[in-house]
Amino acid sequence: MEPGKASAWVDPGVVAGFAASPPNLELIEYAGHQRGSSSALRVLDIGCGAGRNAVPLALSGADVIGTDLSLPMLQAAQAQHADGRLHLALAAMHALPVRDRSIDLIVAHGIWNLARSGAELRQAITEAARVAAKGAALFVFTFSRHTVQPDAAPVAGETFVFTQFSGAPQVFLTRDQLLGELRAAGFGPDPDLPLRELNLPPALSEGRAGAFRVEGPALSEDRAGAARVEGPRSQVRLGGAPVIYQAAFRFTGE
Repeated sequence: MEPGKASAWVDPGVVAGFAASPPNLELIEYAGHQRGSSSALRVLDIGCGAGRNAVPLALSGADVIGTDLSLPMLQAAQAQHADGRLHLALAAMHALPVRDRSIDLIVAHGIWNLARSGAELRQAITEAARVAAKGAALFVFTFSRHTVQPDAAPVAGETFVFTQFSGAPQVFLTRDQLLGELRAAGFGPDPDLPLRELNLPPALSEGRAGAFRVEGPALSEDRAGAARVEGPRSQVRLGGAPVIYQAAFRFTGE
């Protein structure tokens, strides 16, 4: 999405729904474990939206930079009290206005799945690696390939970009693809928050250790492509609940 371009992300109802959405509590808890020094945790929330995670992180004492391409979303985040610790910028996921090696925790929560091509996804991950301090943490929440049918065909010329879920090109990764793309940029799994697949249909989850269905509010929102607002658990999707990969990683690159 280009700045100012009409989309669901500027719709007042969608913005209000995201502004009322609760944070991902697993992210907030994980961030709390990253504070090991006297200085404030430096957090970058890529695609922060209306601040559902960025504001609580700031209120917990972190210094947070939130980026998004929806000005109304950023305005909604700015309107919330964050103790002066939340700094917002209108920016794309692949062009972050952040200094090299300056971030302790990068949050990519429901944003990388909005990449419209493999190239855009890789640019976004490369940008995350650029701003990551040595040993920085990365929290990922993104669409699984299990969201779309096994026989679904990707967009021509792409490997993991599909339109079958929302009508718009979006990224749906297998486990190996996710790990491989992150590994190539210098991110390795953090055993403190191992990879899990959420919202997995029962037919797929049987016999899978660690896979389960999640229906709690902290995991109820994602950015899929078309608006439908239902109070504090606003959802923006056409294709039903997506299957989600959630995990943390560590930057081990140079």
